[in-house]
Amino acid sequence: MARHLLAAAALTIATALPAAAQDGWSGQITPYVWASGLGGKLTPFSGAPTLSLDKSFSEVMEDLDGAFFLSGYARRDRFVVLGDFSYSSSSKDGRIPPGYPARGKLSQRSLTLAAGYRAIFDDGMSLDVLAGARAWNVKSTISVAGGAAQASPGKDFVDPILALRANVALAPRWSAIFYADAGGFGVGSDRTFQIVATANYQVNDNLYVSAGYRQLNVDYRSGGTRMDVTMAGPLLGVTWRF
Repeated sequence: MARHLLAAAALTIATALPAAAQDGWSGQITPYVWASGLGGKLTPFSGAPTLSLDKSFSEVMEDLDGAFFLSGYARRDRFVVLGDFSYSSSSKDGRIPPGYPARGKLSQRSLTLAAGYRAIFDDGMSLDVLAGARAWNVKSTISVAGGAAQASPGKDFVDPILALRANVALAPRWSAIFYADAGGFGVGSDRTFQIVATANYQVNDNLYVSAGYRQLNVDYRSGGTRMDVTMAGPLLGVTWRF
């Protein structure tokens, strides 16, 4: 079910937000390239080995198989809505007890949708308070000593989340956006959180370019499957405002 929700809501982000420019709405949509690395622990299914993954910043590009991130945002007066869709696939070498070499791979698709209220609204800063949900489709694989690969079926689940989003003016044409959410609470995963921070340069009235950092974490345990992993790395984006 979560897989169908991911596809339908991603289409909503891409097609419905431009209509928000009518009736007093304003909005923006931003595609990002995300250089996501991988760290944490993977146990694909009951009885499978657990692979520990250590990620350093210098290894981000080595780990990355592919990733992108699409963010949408719309506001009318103090009511705000946002969504983001991300895909990433990362691989990492590690070891399993008693020291055998292994390779783990995690592929994830996640969709976050939230709505809320602009609590602070002035020329220099705005702060939005939101609540919503994050739907996941994840698959993990472990290959031990270059031998037979062991893979779990894809896992679909949905987490409730609470979020904050701040936009801070830094200088003419320059701004910063800070976003953070947390959730899970045992409903879908035990825990999930996301942080995004970007510096943004205004090219013209409708176009911005951004550079920053994103970290996305999930701690999921069910039926012998455990994924306590962090996907993190720098990102580059282009924003169209309307």
